[in-house]
Amino acid sequence: MKEYGVTNVLFICSRNKWRSPTGEQVWKNHPELAVKSAGTSPNAKKTANAKMMQWADVIFVMEQKHKNRLKAQFGHLLTYKDIQVLDIADEYQYMDKELVSIIKQSVGSYLALI
Repeated sequence: MKEYGVTNVLFICSRNKWRSPTGEQVWKNHPELAVKSAGTSPNAKKTANAKMMQWADVIFVMEQKHKNRLKAQFGHLLTYKDIQVLDIADEYQYMDKELVSIIKQSVGSYLALI
C-alpha cells in the first residue's frame, strides 16, 4: 500500500455482476481509496485489462481461480502487485447484506481502514 495519497483498489470476480461491483460500491466513497471493479470472463460487464492491472495498487479477487486467471493473462504486470484472495463464493446478489458485511470487514481490516 502507498504511504501517502490515495490507494488504487481493484475488485475482481468472474462476470463483474454481483461481487466485484459490490466491493466497488462499498468502498467507492472512501477518501483514501480510488476503486474500480472488473471481471475475468470475456462476458463480464467490464473485463479486466492491462491498464487496470497497471493502475491497481491492491487487487482483491473473490476466489483463487480469479487470481490464477489474472496471473495467466497478465503475469508480467502482476509480478510485484498485491493480490488478495477474499474467498467469497459466487452465492450472493449485488449489495447482499452479508456480502457487504464480508467485504467491509475483510478489505477494511487488510487496508487498516477499520
